[in-house]
Amino acid sequence: MYKKWQGLCLCGAEEEMPAESVPVAEPFAPLVFLVRRSGLHSRGLFAITTLEELTETEGVMCLTATTPCTKGLLAQLVSEHGATVLNTAFANAFRVLETYLYPKREGFRVTLVGLGDVGGTLLTGLKLLGHEIEEIAIYDPNEAMCRRYEMELNQVLPERAGERMPRVTICREEDLFSCDLFVFTASRGVPVVGSGVQDVRMAQFAANRMMVADYAKRAREAGFTGQFCQISDPVDHLSREVFLCSNCNEAGQMDFAGLLPEQVQGFGLGVMAARAAYYAQREGVTFTDGRVYGPHGQGLVVANRANEGYDDQISCHLTELTRTANLEVRALGFKPYIAPGLSSAAISLLQLLRGEEHYGAIPLGGVYFGCRSRMTRQGLLLRRESICQPLLVRLEETYRALQAFDYR
Repeated sequence: MYKKWQGLCLCGAEEEMPAESVPVAEPFAPLVFLVRRSGLHSRGLFAITTLEELTETEGVMCLTATTPCTKGLLAQLVSEHGATVLNTAFANAFRVLETYLYPKREGFRVTLVGLGDVGGTLLTGLKLLGHEIEEIAIYDPNEAMCRRYEMELNQVLPERAGERMPRVTICREEDLFSCDLFVFTASRGVPVVGSGVQDVRMAQFAANRMMVADYAKRAREAGFTGQFCQISDPVDHLSREVFLCSNCNEAGQMDFAGLLPEQVQGFGLGVMAARAAYYAQREGVTFTDGRVYGPHGQGLVVANRANEGYDDQISCHLTELTRTANLEVRALGFKPYIAPGLSSAAISLLQLLRGEEHYGAIPLGGVYFGCRSRMTRQGLLLRRESICQPLLVRLEETYRALQAFDYR
């Protein structure tokens, strides 16, 4: 049935409709499809461009192009205007949907937790480039570090006279989630340079999961409806951990009363795209239409192209160079944090705020999978394109590996 609510047309079963919604005879745009699907293995709020995408199985095939059907009024509406899919299995589904009705374009408030190497680099990047950000509230256990960044970054001149720059403030603990974007960069247990650890990112999972779980529970308690941006490693697995922990009650039971899956996004793939382009240039490979997918680290997939012209041998070679790039920097005696802090974090976060296509780990069938997407007024919209079969095989393989990860 169809009902009008907050200027939207809701399409779904009557029991899923808000009490204050009003019946209408025919559907109209903007259109929201109400579904009830597994909270553990399904998305919560996302955009579609064809009616076929409403019922497709979640997985890497969601990244491929669909052929739109315009037969029927519903199909035509979706084809012309797009639509939103809202999973009512999540208790806060309609509260989060309301935030998309009145999207911001400026005046954002960002909370940044963690002022280590990556956090400090990210903060500097946002200060210089984040003209649509009104305030960056910083929080770190090291109070002197907070005071230092508050003083120094508020003493930075704009590039042009009168140009707006975000002010940097020190965040009180009780105000952590009074923001549009909550950015988590804090990290524990980073292997020291020269330790010989090959998978540096996964070595951090055990230490970082306990820390990020605490903030996930705080987000739940605060009724947070903004974006939780996970930066610290391993990005993909910790993003999933944030989602899971925020949806657990005090008894440890999943009640899906916390963050929707799309409220959490991991930011580690941007630097992989930049590194892939760097090594492609060094190897004499054209990467103008190159792609990166999957996790930030083991399981990464680099492709010189998505379809016509895809070369599996070249792509696998670029994948290995890109995946181990951080070890090259470590071999020089340094921690590789400048490129991640800028490419994965600062640039990608600004693209997110601006509604631009960016690299990030997004929810897809119960895992967080790295790909390109953008935030729209209708929800998270995946980049869809034709992908050749050899590349799809690689994507399926890394997707299954993410599914098999044990979060216990």
